[in-house]
Amino acid sequence: MADENVTASENTTETNEQAATPATQASKPAVPSPAAMKPHAPSPAAFAKKAPQRPATSTGFSEADIKATEAFGRVADDGTVFVKEGEGEREVGQFPDASKEEALALYARRYLDLKAKLDLFANRLKSSNVKNREIDESIKTLSAEIEQPAVVGDIEALKSQFEALKEAGAAKKAELSEAHKAAVAKALAERTAIVEKAEALANSLGDNTNWRSTADKFRSLFQQWQDHQHNSVRLDKADADALWSRFSSARTTFNSARRKWAQGRDEERSNAKAAKEAIIAEAEEIKDSTAWVETSRKFNELMDRWKKAGRAGRRDDDALWARFRAAADTFFNARQADREQISSSEKENLAKKEELLTKAEALVPVKDEKAAKQARQALAAIQEEWDQIGYVPRDDMHRIESRLDAVDKQIKAVEDAAWKQSDPEADARKSSFEEQLNAQLAELDAILAEASSYNIDFSNAEFAGTLVRRNVSISFTTDTYAAAQTVLEKLIDCKYSCLVTDVTIKGNGLGQASSANKVTASANVTFFEALG
Repeated sequence: MADENVTASENTTETNEQAATPATQASKPAVPSPAAMKPHAPSPAAFAKKAPQRPATSTGFSEADIKATEAFGRVADDGTVFVKEGEGEREVGQFPDASKEEALALYARRYLDLKAKLDLFANRLKSSNVKNREIDESIKTLSAEIEQPAVVGDIEALKSQFEALKEAGAAKKAELSEAHKAAVAKALAERTAIVEKAEALANSLGDNTNWRSTADKFRSLFQQWQDHQHNSVRLDKADADALWSRFSSARTTFNSARRKWAQGRDEERSNAKAAKEAIIAEAEEIKDSTAWVETSRKFNELMDRWKKAGRAGRRDDDALWARFRAAADTFFNARQADREQISSSEKENLAKKEELLTKAEALVPVKDEKAAKQARQALAAIQEEWDQIGYVPRDDMHRIESRLDAVDKQIKAVEDAAWKQSDPEADARKSSFEEQLNAQLAELDAILAEASSYNIDFSNAEFAGTLVRRNVSISFTTDTYAAAQTVLEKLIDCKYSCLVTDVTIKGNGLGQASSANKVTASANVTFFEALG
């Protein structure tokens, strides 16, 4: 998988301030902390060695603030500056080269500067992105500046404000700590949910798994893992390592199963390709055959084997099918061309049989037994010539056979009437006929055994002297047109004297077996038997 390069799991625990700071706030310019602001006033010792420079006349404080602050200090005649602190006062510096007013104003402004740092820190504590480290450093710096500040102003108020800020800072740190714990718990739950989804996928693998879809889901989960790792609070190393171990194990289970499936698929495709190449070789060997029935059946068998061979992969399957289809088309196109030629011959045969029909229909009606005998002889000659002509178009077969049969029935009616009047041994003949009937029925059963299903309907026997005539209606179902033709050919070549008429075949004529598209056929068979 493309996502195999996994980033290392978190090895360190993020501090409280990291948990409480949203990533989106990192780009905002930070307000400098009081700790980052250097004190304006040097220590009293340093100040004693070097007099301060004369300040600029412009300040950021109002005159009222400065005057109120100056009330807490005084300047001696030698330029020494004192500040009131408790019940006494404390020397904070010297400014000998300036007036008392200037010296006092300088140290008053330094007080106001220091108070501004405290106010700034107070505002930072209200911010949502303040860090523990910043709080600690600011308190440390301010503590040093507040201890003995070289300023003039309300020192007690300043220290009181600082003590309040220390308490506020401790409360803020506790708040940040709780926020960090909550963020860690939330991140742990979110990453655990990712792991559980991966494990559920790994546990659901089976024969019906959609490997491509499942791989996409694993890639999505891995991307979620990386995004969470980069954008969320860091977890404890033990928790992070344990979750990664579970996630990695689930991916390993999937990857192993997919590799095994891919190997099996490749083997199946290889076997399918070999099987189809063998089928193609057989198809190419018989594609030029003119044994239409037998070769059609063979192509049907090859098609069945092709379907059972399985998939060889889209690219190979398309190429293999093109080769097989080319061989099949060669044969079936040749068969169709032959059928078209036969169709032309069948039209010629139709014209010949219609001429014979004209002759046959001229034989009737007959008036007596003698005329019937003459008509029967003439009809027998016509029927013999009829059978020698061959097939006619299927759509015309029933029409012309029915007309010829009508002539036969008219002659037969006169023959039957005469026979019934002169037949003293009717019972004996009937018994012999029943034996023949059973034999004929057995023959039909054997012939129709090749059909998927069939039905046989015998009509009553018709006797004319020693000649027995019985009409049989049959219908059957086969898988292919070729199989139906084979059954009909066996009926025509039956060992008993018979006449096959009214033949119909419906279904797919392409030689393709299909359970959804069977071939149905029907025919009338007239058996002729002589009784001894």
